[in-house]
Amino acid sequence: VDVTIAGLESADAVTCSRNVRIQPHASLASVADRAFDCVVLPGGLPGAKAFAASLPVKALLERHYAAGGIVAAICAASIALESHTFLPGSTVTSHPSVRDQLKSYNYSEERVCVAADGRLVTSRGPGTAFEFALKLVELLQGREKADSLVAPMLLKI
Repeated sequence: VDVTIAGLESADAVTCSRNVRIQPHASLASVADRAFDCVVLPGGLPGAKAFAASLPVKALLERHYAAGGIVAAICAASIALESHTFLPGSTVTSHPSVRDQLKSYNYSEERVCVAADGRLVTSRGPGTAFEFALKLVELLQGREKADSLVAPMLLKI
């Protein structure tokens, strides 16, 4: 799977909610018109709030989904779905701290939730990140590929 990390405002390094620094490959604006198989919104409340306030993120989600792609959000990033009225009525999950903000959705306590259409994937938080990643691999490359990653990573799932 080829991954492109896009910075919301620029390609400059981003300091995340736990002081982890990530160096994007590109700015969102520079890749917004590219076709991707999956767009993932990572968690962390400051970033989630930035996604929720971003009209370019809204446009990306809508355009990407209309083209048949997968949209995924983990942890607090699910609030961006609500903010952008993205697929209201779908079943989603999130970090428990933002649950009450997801009023337009059917809320699930599942660790990883795949909406009925199979193209909206949400997950609860850091403790569910491997399950979330494996679900995305399954949707992108098949169950056999996802299963093949469990043993080498020493996952207990």
